[in-house]
Amino acid sequence: MVRRSVLFTPGDRPEMLRKAPDSGADVIVFDLEDAVAPARKTEAREAVREVLADPAFDPACEVCVRVNAADSMRRDDLGTILDPEVVGSDGGERDDGFRLDSVMLPKVDAADDVRDLADDLATYDVSLPVFALIESAAGVLAAPEIAAARATDALAFGAEDLSADIGATRTAEGTEVLYARERVVIAAGAEDCDAIDTLVTDFENEQQLREDAAFSVQLGYDGKLAIHPAQIGPINAAFTPTAEEREWATRVLEAKREADAEGRGVFQVDGEMIDAPLIARAERIEKRAAASDGKK
Repeated sequence: MVRRSVLFTPGDRPEMLRKAPDSGADVIVFDLEDAVAPARKTEAREAVREVLADPAFDPACEVCVRVNAADSMRRDDLGTILDPEVVGSDGGERDDGFRLDSVMLPKVDAADDVRDLADDLATYDVSLPVFALIESAAGVLAAPEIAAARATDALAFGAEDLSADIGATRTAEGTEVLYARERVVIAAGAEDCDAIDTLVTDFENEQQLREDAAFSVQLGYDGKLAIHPAQIGPINAAFTPTAEEREWATRVLEAKREADAEGRGVFQVDGEMIDAPLIARAERIEKRAAASDGKK
């Protein structure tokens, strides 16, 4: 599965929900939280359920819903979306086309938050992968435990809410959130979860997005959050290996196979001594390239 781009779409805009897959995003997130005003929560839940239950809605991308963090609101979200009269009891899918692939939980402060969501899903006989959105000081510190929770399939980092939580001032350089950004990706890597980096709020600034996405790749993230369809192309491009990277990875892995066959533990490629970290990098590039090619 490839999750280069993760696009939020307001849950109370059914026309946008249906168009979201056309953006080219790897994951579309129907948002019932921040993108929806409190007075429109009920309307948004019903709109999301209607789209998910439409047999004609069957996009090639992953379909996710961001529920609300508060227990009562989250249960209202799930109660509407996963109404047993609408959804079957076979893990989130039904014979006539109900479609929900994952759930995003915001403001995750501890592993118990993920476990509580999994328990709520289980009451509907549903088990789904969870995107745990880390956007508080407590969440950053608990990131390793959150990543280790059984239901957690990805950690997502939210720099804007974190900055508000700790009283930091957001800057273009992002040094105020760099430690947290690194801690989240390291926690995800330790538990073999996907790591999804924070969004760029200025969706009209493509240069900033390209630079920030390139830095996300350098840090080790697998993908990036987006709030506008125009951000998807640059994000996908950043997380898709270039031709030069693919060629380098191919040479490294071919040389490794030859060295293994000859019983050599050390070998060179392009005058560079290749060791385990570089082999791992080549394997990662090959995996990302194969996943990206599968999305074309």
